[in-house]
Amino acid sequence: MTSPIPDPALVAERVAALHERIRSLSPDHPVRIMAVTKGFGPDAVSAARAAGLHLVGENYAQEIVAKAAELPADPGLEWHFLGRLQRNKVRSLVGIIRVWQSVDRSELIDEIAKRSPGARVFIQANLSGEAQKGGAPLADVPRLVDEARARGLAVEGLMGVGPEGPAELSRPGFRALVALADQLALRERSIGMTSDLDVAVQEGSTMIRVGSALFGPRPAR
Repeated sequence: MTSPIPDPALVAERVAALHERIRSLSPDHPVRIMAVTKGFGPDAVSAARAAGLHLVGENYAQEIVAKAAELPADPGLEWHFLGRLQRNKVRSLVGIIRVWQSVDRSELIDEIAKRSPGARVFIQANLSGEAQKGGAPLADVPRLVDEARARGLAVEGLMGVGPEGPAELSRPGFRALVALADQLALRERSIGMTSDLDVAVQEGSTMIRVGSALFGPRPAR
């Protein structure tokens, strides 16, 4: 299926409205917006950049490699990997990914440390109990943070995905993740997507990950 081409002017309007919405929810604490472009073509990345966003998230290794090859070099663009990551895909992403957000097991820590020494990472916590969403149990997160640091990785924060259903269902998990990030002295809390970003911002998110809120419905894979 051909990916829809986002209207840059509409994306810019949506970014501006989202910034205003965030300010109303969190007037004293800045929250950054990440454009999640999975399912969309390179034009979505370009539209996000034109709207002033520099954080771009992707979930699939093959997709991000293809987009990066099509786009012109852009030192201001910061690619984050968000999806469930197989060890054998790490090598192909080195040199593209600036931050690995979905680190959730020792084997992946070892592979990233081997292929990209000193890389910036987030440890992903599973907040919903849904196995398909990846992430380590909250109780395992401190150990993984210690392991990543021991391997020389720069652990910058925690990441989590809320459960399916009404946004309010995400609140307990988000609150627990923020409390753990505070305990571990980690400044970044990557929580909140299009469906539950208000709750995430209220609970202390520093980075929301949005796709359809910027580009419209995502095409089926």
